[in-house]
Amino acid sequence: MIRLQALRLTLTRLLCLLMAISLVACANLAPKPAPALSEGDVRLSGRLSVQVAGSSGRASGGNAGFELTGNPAAGQLELSTPLGSLMARASWRDGDVLLQTPEGERNYAHLDDLTRELLGESIPVAALFDWLRGRPWPQAPSHDLNSGPGFEQLGWRIDLSKQSEGLILAHRPSEPAVTLRARIESSN
Repeated sequence: MIRLQALRLTLTRLLCLLMAISLVACANLAPKPAPALSEGDVRLSGRLSVQVAGSSGRASGGNAGFELTGNPAAGQLELSTPLGSLMARASWRDGDVLLQTPEGERNYAHLDDLTRELLGESIPVAALFDWLRGRPWPQAPSHDLNSGPGFEQLGWRIDLSKQSEGLILAHRPSEPAVTLRARIESSN
């Protein structure tokens, strides 16, 4: 009896290990050096969570590690699994947007098109460079929140009440509602 339990435990551990290895192997994208920073460029990294709530009440989305480098005109966004494997890289310059995944590469006309296809909704990546630094994007009007630190811009509510802890919350209440949470771990 004890031998059978030990065998089951060993098989279970082996199965878990094989599943973890296969997940890492499937979700791995070759590393690429981060682009050199020019004056005015930023490098932000941390954890990102995006949730999209549809009219059916069902939410979709996910969590990833991220590194955002560059600026709205030319930059790169890398997303990694909780185990640290690179699963996607978006890069853009001069109207050319490229998404690289382990399955291959795809081109898009705009960053909004890329986020709309990946998440089902557009996320204003150009504005994220400023939002993640706790300030409104200078290319669009904004106004301060009455309820505390933060602002509204582009139909999004940016909550800065936990910015001192490295947490930025962005919420778009219009259907389908989108919530983006970013924990900034490193910035320059």
